[in-house]
Amino acid sequence: MTAKKIWTLKSIAKELGVSNATVSNAFNRPDQLSKKRREEILASCRKLGYSGPNKAAQSLRKGQFNIAALVLPDSVEYMITDPVASSFVKGVSSVLEKNKVNLLLFSGVSDSIDSVADFVDGFICYGSPRNSALIEQLKLTDKKVVTADFDIDRKASVGIDNQQAAYEIAKLAIKTKDDDVAILGLRIIDSQLTSRVYDLPELDLHASISHQRLQGYRRAIAELGVNFREDRLWNIPESNHHYALIAAKEALSSSPRPNVLLCMSDTIALAALKEINAMGLKIPQDIRVVGFDGIEEATRSTPPLTTIHQHSEVKGNKAAELFISRATDTITIPYYIESGKSC
Repeated sequence: MTAKKIWTLKSIAKELGVSNATVSNAFNRPDQLSKKRREEILASCRKLGYSGPNKAAQSLRKGQFNIAALVLPDSVEYMITDPVASSFVKGVSSVLEKNKVNLLLFSGVSDSIDSVADFVDGFICYGSPRNSALIEQLKLTDKKVVTADFDIDRKASVGIDNQQAAYEIAKLAIKTKDDDVAILGLRIIDSQLTSRVYDLPELDLHASISHQRLQGYRRAIAELGVNFREDRLWNIPESNHHYALIAAKEALSSSPRPNVLLCMSDTIALAALKEINAMGLKIPQDIRVVGFDGIEEATRSTPPLTTIHQHSEVKGNKAAELFISRATDTITIPYYIESGKSC
């Protein structure tokens, strides 16, 4: 059996008796040839089984691939099920598609960006990656980098003021200095366990959304003169119902039971509401709950959740626009408190 011939631009041009430039123009610059001449060359190439110049080689020569890598904070499998992340990805992809740029999803638990760095135009980084080594690599790469919800001094970032938003909603939830407050935190520490946090690591307000929100809660607690117990802070490793329910059950079984729950995501807050309802407690008379994010499900909960509504899709739009324009701006997205009946 005769092996299929592998054609190159040079060999196909020689076979057709034309210059390399003529074949290249037929595929890439049709205005340089007459319509009849171009169709003849393309028909001959199809007959011989040549589909055109190597696109990867062209991209390497130009240094442009029309691909943006979206670095997620966690695994791709986990992040595509998260409603907030999905909205952000939707916002990014809508802008990139209009500009004919493809999107590559890159896991935040990967070992290195080196596996894709040579084949993308740059990185849009959504939240601090779980593998912190990626942050140092993103700081050093010569490719374009845009960050969302954290900053690595690359001078192109987008996000909301998480600390101020957390401060405002905590002040709304806490009514008196005698309130007993519990915080259901998200990735407060580097652990895969749902657990109380007694020894808090040094807060990295630039790299961690959760630490920004925690700082906002603590500022409100201190300002209102509330005695915050050291055993009332929980770490939840992922924003999902299973892990959140474990923390909510433990918090609600504490003695004395807290009457205010500050939750770092709506998913966590919704799990807490479910457990509170199952216990027969009244909201907000017995316990007040606030979330963070403004996902659609929060408006349908019982009762509707009071939360910070951040425009995740708009945030994605702006991050992609910074990437396309190669701008170096820092953009702060507005947010608002969505008033439900849980507070």
